[in-house]
Amino acid sequence: MTALRDRARQVMPGGNTRSTLFVSPHPPYAVKGVGCRVVDAQGHEVIDCNNNYTALLHGHAHPELVSVAQAAVAEGSAFGLPTESEVAFAELLRDRTGLPSWRFCNSGTEAVMMAVRGARAYTGRDLIVRFSGSYHGTYDAVVDVSAPGVPGDVKDSVLTLPQGDEPAFREAMRLHGSTVAAVLIDLMPNRAGLRPAAQPFVDLVRAETTKHGALLVIDEVITLRLGLGGLQRQYGVVPDMTTVGKIIGGGFPAGGVGGRREVLDAFSPLGQGTVSWGGTFSANPVTMRTGAAALRMFNQAALDALNARGDGLRTRLQERGVKVSGSGSLVRLLLADAEPAWWRLYERGVLVGTNGLMALSTAMDDADVDAVHDAVLDALEMSA
Repeated sequence: MTALRDRARQVMPGGNTRSTLFVSPHPPYAVKGVGCRVVDAQGHEVIDCNNNYTALLHGHAHPELVSVAQAAVAEGSAFGLPTESEVAFAELLRDRTGLPSWRFCNSGTEAVMMAVRGARAYTGRDLIVRFSGSYHGTYDAVVDVSAPGVPGDVKDSVLTLPQGDEPAFREAMRLHGSTVAAVLIDLMPNRAGLRPAAQPFVDLVRAETTKHGALLVIDEVITLRLGLGGLQRQYGVVPDMTTVGKIIGGGFPAGGVGGRREVLDAFSPLGQGTVSWGGTFSANPVTMRTGAAALRMFNQAALDALNARGDGLRTRLQERGVKVSGSGSLVRLLLADAEPAWWRLYERGVLVGTNGLMALSTAMDDADVDAVHDAVLDALEMSA
């Protein structure tokens, strides 16, 4: 592993491409994944509760998804023309979410970028309201304005508020509502502790955006896996746009924006003042066909079973004194000292996110979840 790390550091800053994967002194390197297990370059095998940060709904190398992807590649991996596969996938997402119009891209970050651009074009306004502690990707407009590399003038077009603070939100909309293009909200933000938003606050955000002619954008890049139509349907709120990613790719890079037809028509080449948004590999048939297959496999029965496993694991850990949050198949270990805990879990055969995030997959059975439970207790020294 040291030799591979040294090679990597010669050609990549810090030895890898994704900041979220780094653990000191350096992360292990994966070489193979099958089902719910991953093997690293040292031959160490772990139960994958990271699942590429929630994206791998059916684990690794699911035979049906491999078959679909191989068939798609054999017929052409990408074209300079649209394909029927993106039409079928948009129809599938429409039917699941109730949102009639869709466009595709290659990541959740890009989906948020597209939604923000579309909101500004549709409303003719510039200001974006977002909430602290929520992660919406790496776009300048949705990260902390004090982050390195973010231009100082970004703060003039973004207003960040505490999530759940009704008085602060009401006052912000009273003062700035006429200039707000969109309010961007995650209904259960991971980086804020994976705690669900309060229903009254979500209702207030919907009411205030409607009142002031701003758009409501719900980020479901992570939470789409919690329901066939995501969390928004559980809250009973209909956004103007929603952003999705991760599970919709079936293991391949994917992002998407869905919403009201008149809002998404800001991207239509048939209209006036169209937002031009390309993407060489957006809606490529490998992703579209494999992603559609993955979602079809994730029917109501599969969703209920997976969420029940997650709820069961969370309850059992809470009963043993583990601080944990989340809902359904998303489980967040609230760790005071995350990096040492990450290594202790990894050594005991469980891979989690570097912030304690766990995402279960349909490739897991009860024995796998029991093993995860026991490893968490042992790693956190609660097994006695």
